[in-house]
Amino acid sequence: MAALTAVGCGSPSAPPTPSTLPTTSAAAPATTEPTEEPTPTVSVDSYAPPGWVDLSAVDPTILIDIRYHGSHNFLGRPVAGYLEPLCVLPEQTAQALHRVQLAARAEGYTLKMYDCYRPARAGADFVAWRDTPDQATKAEFYPSLSKADLFRLGFVGGAATSHSSGSAVDLTLVKLPAAPQRAYVPGEPLVACTAPAGERFPDNSVDMGTGYDCFDSLSHTLDGRITGEARENRLRLRRLMEAQGFVNYWAEWWHYDLANPPYPGQYFDFPVARAALP
Repeated sequence: MAALTAVGCGSPSAPPTPSTLPTTSAAAPATTEPTEEPTPTVSVDSYAPPGWVDLSAVDPTILIDIRYHGSHNFLGRPVAGYLEPLCVLPEQTAQALHRVQLAARAEGYTLKMYDCYRPARAGADFVAWRDTPDQATKAEFYPSLSKADLFRLGFVGGAATSHSSGSAVDLTLVKLPAAPQRAYVPGEPLVACTAPAGERFPDNSVDMGTGYDCFDSLSHTLDGRITGEARENRLRLRRLMEAQGFVNYWAEWWHYDLANPPYPGQYFDFPVARAALP
């Protein structure tokens, strides 16, 4: 990662100034007359530049489980800017993932996306959460760390993250045929993300040794305590992703950056919603 400075949820850094948060000001996409019932429209305050897409339109076989749109995440609530559970990315990043998916399916797996483009306002929401006494999700997501540690150790950052540039994704592998996954019920008892797979929240992911967004050194991709099948799964994901130009963030087995990002050093803030796409 010598030439790559991006990290997982985002390295500790000062929020970008307005000049580093370019958005494309444009008229909302034209609508057509509905043939049956009208589809609810999400109102957005800014728009993506040309060339951004919904990953499901590029490859509908990739599973989507956007955790920051719901409550099963380390904030315990929907994160600012996630208006719809979509994986939004520049076309270049989406096509690279499509190629990874083709290779994964040939081996009997599918990709599952936890997070893709992340509005800068979401990073600001993380920082605001840090400065509150709320620790409702500590038992699952950061059982052995303080909230301040999450930022100090680079597990969580602010607005200046490669996710907000559209070059970073959080993902896992699911064995085909994909097993059903039950919905998270807000308020259900929490189990540490470091617990054995049979005790953690029942994600249909292959066992990666920890749950997603597990802020613990066990999540380091090559942590020596992760052995056997879980280690093999981490290495399989890394091999598949690296073959298509992605680089793993060493501290998080789930986080990958496109080595040649389409928008280096730029951080966007349009919301995650179909109405924000060109």
